[in-house]
Amino acid sequence: MGEFIRDRLPDPISYFDAEDVRLVGPGRWKTGPCHFHGGSDSLRVNTASGGWCCMSCGAKGGDVLAFHMQRHGLPFVDAARALGAYVDGVGTDVMPGKLATLPARDAMQLAAFELQLAMVVISDIKAGLIPSDADWQRFLISAGRVGALAAEYQA
Repeated sequence: MGEFIRDRLPDPISYFDAEDVRLVGPGRWKTGPCHFHGGSDSLRVNTASGGWCCMSCGAKGGDVLAFHMQRHGLPFVDAARALGAYVDGVGTDVMPGKLATLPARDAMQLAAFELQLAMVVISDIKAGLIPSDADWQRFLISAGRVGALAAEYQA
């Protein structure tokens, strides 16, 4: 068992630079290449929050963790671990298969992140796009995590 610590995520400018996404332009929102479809200047990145969106292919996410998950095809824990934001060995007194009770703030952040991923798939469907198998799988994982969090905090 382990713990996700959002404050340990790398700052957006350093992260995107390390991922070979050279950001240019003035202001908080900068432009760079999109590695999802190969565009040279369509990715917009919020350098304060790490939120990003490709203006061409529509790939988007709320932070560097979401980018890392999508770009490298990693599940949440593996991506967080790769970015140094997941600490192993926390909550080892919890029975296997049972969630460790997260502090309420962390649970809400995780739920918000998972719901954001689910909303991307839902908005694509509404726009008439058929999600890929990977998107469907991630959608189901998100729904399961939100359900598990709700069950954990149910009185």
